Amino acid sequence: MLPALTALLTLQLAGEVLVRMLGLPIPGPVLGMALLLALLMARPAWRDALQPTTQGLLQHLSLLFVPAGVGVVQHLQRLGDEAVAIAVALAAGTWIGLAVTAWTVRALLPREGKPPAPPATPTPGGPR
Repeated sequence: MLPALTALLTLQLAGEVLVRMLGLPIPGPVLGMALLLALLMARPAWRDALQPTTQGLLQHLSLLFVPAGVGVVQHLQRLGDEAVAIAVALAAGTWIGLAVTAWTVRALLPREGKPPAPPATPTPGGPR
C-alpha cells in the first residue's frame, strides 16, 4: 500500500511542479492524473499494483469532503451576507452551462449526418 500511495502522491507532486514551472492554467493534481493515465497506458501491469490502494481511497472518499464542510461552517456568516450574490452566480452559471451545452450539441449534431426521414404513411380515405 505504501509504494502505491507514494506513486500516486509523486505523480500529484510532479503535476504540481510542472504547472508551476510552465505556468499552465490547470490545477497540478489534474495534470498529475493525466500523468497517471499516461503511465497506466504505457505500463498496464501497474494497474494491479495501484488498484487496492485506489479502491481504499475511493471507499473513504466522503472523508475528503470533511475539510470543505468545516470551511463552509466557519464562514456561515459570510455566506449569509453574500447569499444573494451566491444564488445569482449559481443560477447564472447553471443557465450558462446549459446554454453552452445545448449550443455545442446543436453545432455537433449535423456532423453525424441527418437520420433518414420516416416514410409518409397514407391516410385512409385519401387526403382531406
